[in-house]
Amino acid sequence: MITPTADRPRLVAEAHAAGRGLGAFNVVLLEHAEAIVAGAERAELPVVLQISQNAARYHGSLEPIATACLALAREAAVAVAVHLDHAEEVGLVHEAVALGVRSVMFDGSALPYEENVAATRDVVTHCHARGTFVEAELGEVGGKDGVHAPGARTRPDEAAAFVAATGVDALAVAVGTSHAMTSRVATVDRDLIARLAQAAGVPLVLHGSSGLSDDELAGAVAAGMTKINISTHLNGLFTAAAREVLDADRAVVDPRRYLTPARAAVAAEVERLLRLLAG
Repeated sequence: MITPTADRPRLVAEAHAAGRGLGAFNVVLLEHAEAIVAGAERAELPVVLQISQNAARYHGSLEPIATACLALAREAAVAVAVHLDHAEEVGLVHEAVALGVRSVMFDGSALPYEENVAATRDVVTHCHARGTFVEAELGEVGGKDGVHAPGARTRPDEAAAFVAATGVDALAVAVGTSHAMTSRVATVDRDLIARLAQAAGVPLVLHGSSGLSDDELAGAVAAGMTKINISTHLNGLFTAAAREVLDADRAVVDPRRYLTPARAAVAAEVERLLRLLAG
């Protein structure tokens, strides 16, 4: 049986060393987590369950959804890591670590650069003392006119300096993607990814990957990207499957009737995407 508290660093390191992509999918509902694990088991490949700060707020606190994800990870037939995504509050990072989450992303991107470096370095010190992997970024990611607006790009020299100053284990970079895209029409700068991978010296993370086609996803991994975050794309499939049932029979009131096909749709796509990213 897999213990999730040790998985994320190993999964990222193994994928990075092998030049493979590691799929990381966001959990909003328990059904998302169940579907993601089911898809990973069918693909016989590792996966990351991600819980964002917004998802924790939706549930009232981090503990209910994190506890559920950790339980699913323990019971999975493949390696499953649980990751706190886009945590802007240091207190939430500390809470996640206390709950047994051994992978976090601290998002200090809205802070001035020096403040981001100082805050991220403090988070790394706290987390590394407790065996926890830390991902971070230099600037705001995606859909907010920040660093991951489609035209924004991370500079390799700045990436190297940020990693050296903070000691982070992985770095989210801007190479052409944007959060919350509902069409798969974005493109990534593959040459920049290769230069960032060489300069940073740690695994790179691609946020906003829902906007990328299969070819772009595969190209990003081939160029040097390791962790691939996907959320909106799966939410679209989940919602479409539920809507189909509800539109077909407006008398349906049992949520299991429409959440079951929604869960199945996500599981199938997770299986397909994990195979694609693994190459």
